[in-house]
Amino acid sequence: MALHNMDPKRCPMPSQDPNVRNKNFKEVALGYTPEMAVNEAKRCLGCKNKPCQTGCPVGIDIPSFIAKVAEEDFEGAYQVLSASSALPAVCGRVCPQETQCEGKCVRGIKGESVGIGRLERFVADWHREHNTAAPTVPESNGHKVAIIGAGPSGLTAAGDLAKLGYKVTVYEALHLAGGVLVYGIPEFRLPKAIVQNEIEGLQAMGVDIETNMVIGKVLTIDELMNDYGYEAVYVASGAGLPRFMGIPGESLKGVYSANEYLTRVNLMKAYKEGSKTPIKKSKNVAVVGGGNVAMDAARSAKRLGAENVYIVYRRGMEELPARKEEVEHAEEEGIIFKLLTNPVRVLGDENGCVTGMECVEMELGEPDDSGRRRPVEKKDSNFVLDVDTMIMSIGTSPNPLIRSTTPGLETNRHGCIVTNGDDGLTSREGVYAGGDAVTGAATVILAMGAGKHAAKAIDEYIKSKNK
Repeated sequence: MALHNMDPKRCPMPSQDPNVRNKNFKEVALGYTPEMAVNEAKRCLGCKNKPCQTGCPVGIDIPSFIAKVAEEDFEGAYQVLSASSALPAVCGRVCPQETQCEGKCVRGIKGESVGIGRLERFVADWHREHNTAAPTVPESNGHKVAIIGAGPSGLTAAGDLAKLGYKVTVYEALHLAGGVLVYGIPEFRLPKAIVQNEIEGLQAMGVDIETNMVIGKVLTIDELMNDYGYEAVYVASGAGLPRFMGIPGESLKGVYSANEYLTRVNLMKAYKEGSKTPIKKSKNVAVVGGGNVAMDAARSAKRLGAENVYIVYRRGMEELPARKEEVEHAEEEGIIFKLLTNPVRVLGDENGCVTGMECVEMELGEPDDSGRRRPVEKKDSNFVLDVDTMIMSIGTSPNPLIRSTTPGLETNRHGCIVTNGDDGLTSREGVYAGGDAVTGAATVILAMGAGKHAAKAIDEYIKSKNK
């Protein structure tokens, strides 16, 4: 590798001005130039034991791809990335690198870790803009696999199985492939053209994607295996069923789940003039929750013209589960954080519309089972927050459709499919599952890791069955 850059700070990411970007849906971060990418790549020490790689759920050879960037071999860097990741342009944008690869980077001990995610994004974008060669279609091995769900887990499994020669069909319930990448994550964090480009790459490798196919209604898993000749099925149907708090007034007009709100904005483009999908023109919005989805909903509401947008979270800033970068971006854009606050009732008018939210102040008590200090209500601390829209972002669970139409498929009390661990095998022979359908709502990269493990296990299963 070229001479190391020993700057303790990483190269800053150019981005839109906060007071400009909070009024548009264009991507916030603008990406590195080639010069910035090479300079940042030279901060990598090329550690022999590759601690960063141990923090990557899909096992990318991170020092090798960064070494290629430092040598200005950007296409070579992409080949290293794509050997392990089906969606590098996506991962470079939405992975929580700070708790994964970058969290293990030795440069982070006495300074800032190498900007691995920023370099991954740069390399994937460079490849998309400069490479015109069609992907090689692998030779068929004569075997068929069905995948349920065209989100990050299903697409990853599809890509890995297609590379091994399997005829792969992905069944997607919505009218567009991409799962949470198209309905959940906003355009300003992940442009949909980039998701579409990654999907087209898989289709060019021979992956079939059937949209508007609700498995459990149109077809069952048993029919896929018995009537359509699929030797294995991978269930990657996600966790799209929203949770609510069960407080009075949450059925009033103006109360949304974050899933519905973001789907209207992202998938149905409710922010565009003339959109056929209505969304309330709000003045004051409260988003209940503190994860990445809550940040996405709050920042979307701001862009839709709301004057005041509140994040209402029952713990403090230290306990917010959202990525640090997302919290910082939200603060820069004028989102107001009402921490140590919990809603107890939604108030409405005679027309059934939201007029406010009664809340109580909280304080942190002793740690609970998760190790986080448990929030405890302060006595006589009730107050009313003046809002006309409330967005619930307190988690999701898997849709019950697949478990209710697949006899013998074991699930737990949360409705998640039970598997035997790493390879994703369920209680049904030949049926594998992974991603949010198994874990409940988690990150894109963990879902992709599950897709990789399942693809390997499915390949071994089919080979052993056909010996």
